[in-house]
Amino acid sequence: MSKENIVDGAHNAPHRSLFHALGLTEEEQSRPLIGIVSSYNEIVPGHMNIDKIVDAVKLGVAMAGGTPIVFPAIAVCDGIAMGHTGMKYSLVTRDLIADSTEAMALAHGFDGLVMVPNCDKNVPGLLMAAARVNIPTVFVSGGPMLAGHVDGKKTSLSSMFEAVGAYSAGKLSEEKLREYECKTCPTCGSCSGMYTANSMNCLTEALGMGLRGNGTIPAVYSARIELAKHAGMAVMDMVRKNIRPRDIMTEDALMNALTVDMALGCSTNSMLHLPAIAHECGVELNLDIANKISAKTPNLCHLAPAGRTYMEELDEAGGVYAVMNELNKKGLINTECMTVTGKTVGENIEGCVNLNHDVIRPIDNPYSETGGIAVLRGNLAPEGSVVKRSAVLPEMLVHQGPARVFDCEEDAQAAINAGKIVAGDVVVIRYEGPRGGPGMREMLNPTSAIMGMGLGNSVALITDGRFSGATRGACIGHITPEAASGGLIGVVEDGDIISINIPENKLELMVDEAILAERMKNFVPKTKELSGYLKRYAALVSGGASGAILN
Repeated sequence: MSKENIVDGAHNAPHRSLFHALGLTEEEQSRPLIGIVSSYNEIVPGHMNIDKIVDAVKLGVAMAGGTPIVFPAIAVCDGIAMGHTGMKYSLVTRDLIADSTEAMALAHGFDGLVMVPNCDKNVPGLLMAAARVNIPTVFVSGGPMLAGHVDGKKTSLSSMFEAVGAYSAGKLSEEKLREYECKTCPTCGSCSGMYTANSMNCLTEALGMGLRGNGTIPAVYSARIELAKHAGMAVMDMVRKNIRPRDIMTEDALMNALTVDMALGCSTNSMLHLPAIAHECGVELNLDIANKISAKTPNLCHLAPAGRTYMEELDEAGGVYAVMNELNKKGLINTECMTVTGKTVGENIEGCVNLNHDVIRPIDNPYSETGGIAVLRGNLAPEGSVVKRSAVLPEMLVHQGPARVFDCEEDAQAAINAGKIVAGDVVVIRYEGPRGGPGMREMLNPTSAIMGMGLGNSVALITDGRFSGATRGACIGHITPEAASGGLIGVVEDGDIISINIPENKLELMVDEAILAERMKNFVPKTKELSGYLKRYAALVSGGASGAILN
């Protein structure tokens, strides 16, 4: 499907009449039609500047001889949706975004697309759509937020959530909490740590679907406007050369993205999104592959929440391309993959120097010899679970403790706030998976409360739900099968001993097998009364281990 199908020939005169209704001249109709997918809105801080990015993209397309036409995509702010029923509507929008973009692109015969996303589900949703539609496509995001400053130290959204935990524990005054509130998020853009939005925007560069700097140039920098113009020009070059998303997002490119993921220490949500994107590309990407890549990929970055550096510093240090160049010193990057520049990965990263060894560790001096994410298996998670290993304190890499079981996030949060969780505990939150939630809520509130109360070095948390990229600590999510699908997590009882061994990739419920068999024989998963989109979603969604894709 392309413009010719709806514009050329006498039989398409009715279509042309509607283009004239839009004010498009014959000259504009004769040029390639480029859809600009704008996720601009006035509720998500990462999107409030996207109108400026879209204007710049339009100018770049026009300068290169195309006709830009804007249509919208939705986005949910995970931070605003956090901790209440709104979070059930975050992950589920990924598929709404993919579906609606596919519908708009194919219904109107565009010759190419420029995707302008920024936040958590917006980026993977549009990558999924790009693979489905498979016409020349470039990504340019709204860019990351600058870090905040409190008491001379940089802060980000995770600092804010942990400040609430400290306040609840009596460790922070109301005045200081208010100061955090006013200073933590100082500009527009995706929140300033290596959270899900920035993870996915960086991985768009690694996949070859975004230009250099797409993941790291701050939202408020004029360089991002220049980047957007270049993205508009780049899509026109792709149209001329007929370079398409599935030419770029090959199995090798997806392996590059996973490798960069491990080096950067990206959000665990990438383990939901990369398999879903791969599925749309006709590539199987399972969690076993993730562990194999992690085993050979050094972790080079400790950006917030894992450390005290932020996206602006990663950009100054050379960005994603500098990280890829470090990885390439040990042959960990496939340099032959095609990209939206019309050049290979190897050509793109050549000469991209690591300018700050405190932000991007050299390949021979990593934070760890293994990647930032680990996939754990065992009787509690036979199909897999995920932890951001690079954000776990050393003393919590191996932990055994009694289960404290909750059937929803709210009950767990109330117990934490009331001081009922003590050192050594393993908090278990279930019925929050893709089907059981439904929607697999992020749970930044309880994890931040644990850290803010000073329990991060002694309390673990496991769930069939998921965590924000802003979460740090021994927090293990995506447990599959989930409770609602009959998983063993559904029969864990208070006091059961849970064993976590992250270096050995193990997660075990230490209860006699005969007792577990008896519990499972009598187990009937809880159900919830659902309606609307969530009801349809719960009926169709797969487990977290396979990317929570819709079947």
